[in-house]
Amino acid sequence: MFNLIIKSGEKKISYKPCSLALKYLVDEKKLEQSLLHIEKIVNIKLSTLQKRNFLSKEGKEIRASKKDGKPDDIIFSRVKIDESFTADYFRNHLAGLISSIQNEELSSLHIFLPKYDIFKKYFNDEKYYYRSFIEGVVLGNYSFDRYKSDQKKKKNLEVFIYGDNGKLIRSAIKTTTSLMNGVLFTKDLQNEPALNLTPDLLAKRIFAELTQWGIKIKIFDTKEIKRRKMGGLLAVGMGSDNPPRFIVIEYNGAAKERNKKQKKIALVGKGITFDSGGISLKPAANMGEMKADMSGAAVVAGTILAAAIEKIPVNLTGIIPTAENMPSGKSMRPGDIVKTSSGKTIEVENTDAEGRIILADALDFASKGNPSLIIDLATLTGACLVALGECTAGLFTKNDKLAAQCFNLGMKTYERVWAMPMWDDYNQLIKSDVADVKNIGGKWGGAISAAKFLEKFVDKNIPWAHIDIAGPAIPNNFTNYSKKYMTGFGVRLLFEYLLNEV
Repeated sequence: MFNLIIKSGEKKISYKPCSLALKYLVDEKKLEQSLLHIEKIVNIKLSTLQKRNFLSKEGKEIRASKKDGKPDDIIFSRVKIDESFTADYFRNHLAGLISSIQNEELSSLHIFLPKYDIFKKYFNDEKYYYRSFIEGVVLGNYSFDRYKSDQKKKKNLEVFIYGDNGKLIRSAIKTTTSLMNGVLFTKDLQNEPALNLTPDLLAKRIFAELTQWGIKIKIFDTKEIKRRKMGGLLAVGMGSDNPPRFIVIEYNGAAKERNKKQKKIALVGKGITFDSGGISLKPAANMGEMKADMSGAAVVAGTILAAAIEKIPVNLTGIIPTAENMPSGKSMRPGDIVKTSSGKTIEVENTDAEGRIILADALDFASKGNPSLIIDLATLTGACLVALGECTAGLFTKNDKLAAQCFNLGMKTYERVWAMPMWDDYNQLIKSDVADVKNIGGKWGGAISAAKFLEKFVDKNIPWAHIDIAGPAIPNNFTNYSKKYMTGFGVRLLFEYLLNEV
């Protein structure tokens, strides 16, 4: 892992010893001609085998060494603009490159970007085009190794970005740095073992990090949670020796205007710091991934952190109910009836459907704050993972405008969402004979019935979206930056949404 120092490259290039340059070759028709031109201009000699491999159908990269050492090595990367090309290409490529050179004794990396005009079809925003390269560098550099005994000292790596618009590149570096602070904080929380991230420790970590940026944090302990009659959060948390917490985050970034009501967005995140399933115990296989069942909470905290660092002029309230779902003699049981802060009651049919129970109190709390919009994020259902796989989040809302915004921004950021039906027919799946609602809806449409459950605790007059991140929050092999660790999925999407709101 490097200590990255990212800068805009100057017109006069200065290569230090142990430097690596990266140049993208885009014009497929002139590829062979480009190699001859490169040999002459850069003063290197490529072997016949290197050329043939590069020009073959599967050819991707050549790495060549320079005799004069300016730079020491150059990588030529071939970019094929075909039906498989996406807006994630450069982010993904650089994440893989940075990961592959982690053990090299490099001092600087010089990245020469292709002209933006070539990629307008995929990036309608030039600054975001530049940002995608920087995101790739930072994401590829991430590791979670704090518990390894053979800690290696971080090496400094200066990364220079060269392109047609230096001013816009500098702006892109600033914005991306703000964003990635939030993404990396989110990933650190997700990857932390549950032993060291109980509800109380999660609250303290969020408080310590966010208050440095002038963000206000309130933490409700068990006594305050009881006073507010948050029976859902209490019921889920009562089986653990680590009591629940309720975290309220306030970021007021919008300038106050006279006689004008300030728009406020509420972000709600599920914070189950470990989910054993409770009495309805989960199978042992892969249960360790349930340390990340607080991913929604981490995304909310990371998004607000990034917004504050970037000073986005928007008002945000972050709401995080957090608990451990553990089996014990004190745990809630199937068949229990839980009364929430809204006064509505829940029949518990399965204690492993606990996230929606704590979110019932959080969404009621959010609604009472009368925001202009509520978005909640949760690793809520395995059913959503079955429906959409590991690379896409489920989006549930009746607001068509909001659905379109989230979809389009998901395609832009490559944190993709897919709208699922929210028809009221699904309400019959969660109808209870003994309470206002039951917490599971049977075998079919599990992600939808979970969303319909949440809907019952949101003020109908407030636009609301639920994003089920159960799939993309967990490590997967779809990209170079999602393979090893929990992914931070959702921060880049929400950050872009906030930037587009102002």
